[in-house]
Amino acid sequence: MGLKDDLERYREVGEERRQDLAEFIQYGDLGQSRGDEVRIPIKIIDLPSFEYDQRDKGGVGQGEGAQPGDPVGQPQPQPGDGDEDGEPGEKGGEHEYYEMDPEEFAQELDEQLGLDLEPKGKKVIEEMEGDYTDITRTGPSSTLDFERLFKQGLKRKLAMDFDEEYVREALKVDGWGPATVFEWAREKHMPVSKAWIDDAYDELDADEKATWDSIEEMEANVEMVDTPTRIRRDGIEQIPFRREDERYRYPEIIEEREKNVVVVNIRDVSGSMRQKKRELVERTFTPLDWYLTGKYDNAEFVYIAHDADAWEVDREEFFGIRSGGGTRISSAYELAAQKLEEEYPWSEWNRYVFAAGDSENSSNDTEERVIPLMEQIPANLHAYVETQPSGNAINATHAEEVERNFRDTENVAVAYVTSPEDVIDAIYEILSTEDQ
Repeated sequence: MGLKDDLERYREVGEERRQDLAEFIQYGDLGQSRGDEVRIPIKIIDLPSFEYDQRDKGGVGQGEGAQPGDPVGQPQPQPGDGDEDGEPGEKGGEHEYYEMDPEEFAQELDEQLGLDLEPKGKKVIEEMEGDYTDITRTGPSSTLDFERLFKQGLKRKLAMDFDEEYVREALKVDGWGPATVFEWAREKHMPVSKAWIDDAYDELDADEKATWDSIEEMEANVEMVDTPTRIRRDGIEQIPFRREDERYRYPEIIEEREKNVVVVNIRDVSGSMRQKKRELVERTFTPLDWYLTGKYDNAEFVYIAHDADAWEVDREEFFGIRSGGGTRISSAYELAAQKLEEEYPWSEWNRYVFAAGDSENSSNDTEERVIPLMEQIPANLHAYVETQPSGNAINATHAEEVERNFRDTENVAVAYVTSPEDVIDAIYEILSTEDQ
């Protein structure tokens, strides 16, 4: 193993020393990442280098001007290290971050939290023909399933077949006519019709109609041959096909569905939502956005801010904006319901509705408006995250009311975050609810 291999190994060790995922979510700088790239700081280690002898004994090839302790071979300036006039450059070192895409982030978070969320495809993006495995009653003659038709006819043949010679012998019993033979045949479970018996009786000569003195004599002297034996002996001359037996093969229609998702993030921006509360919302919602981006083929995000009223904002505004108004959480759900109905139909989109705030809300708004709206908005998951760094305020009851009302509901999660240490537990509470 040469020096180059050693250096590569040290770089691998550096990547292994990147910040733990949970630690990064709780305390790391989330702002260095983008929606399609998660950048986790690496704890840098010093790479090895050769240096001149510290004992200053000189040596062949030491070179003029070299001092003990100097690295052997000074590194040459590289593009981006500085400007042409010698001033320091502005390009940062890429080696200080471990970069992962949202898919890798989601996979690692699954492993760390013990989750196994399997998204479902909703929107049909392509239909294709598969194997000819489905069956219909009509179709072109080229797709007629002859094997199935033959089997149906054969089953009918076996069900309708009987030993004709044996029945003819019964008609030769002295004193028996077609009616008596028909009743006898029914007792023997022979599927013979009255019309067939009448025709067969008419074909007999007068002297043949008294061949046997009794039915017992006939049965003692004539052996009835069962259907399988007759088929093996004589074969089958015809199969009684019927129109209703016809079935036609057509190809299975395979639908390719896109695993797409819309995430509605709702945040209280009223005057009570101070900086620490806003930071806790960002630490909880940002990893959830990365996670769902990594899980789905196509992810779109809607950001709604609200005080007493609600309005849509972009992501950059969402975590920093703050107003001085009161709080009416239902205004955000009204806007979310309208947005989802117009642009993200439930039949085509997976939906997640995440809301966060300090649980302070206007009087009766939670019970009278928010909870009914949550019940009316179809979604994979509704979640509310309460952020109260200093503990619950007296009138901060929204989270408790939601939790109490949806206690037995499978797609509603409520999480409480008072410090960064609670963020991972909150994320697990939300995602594990969906996973179940």
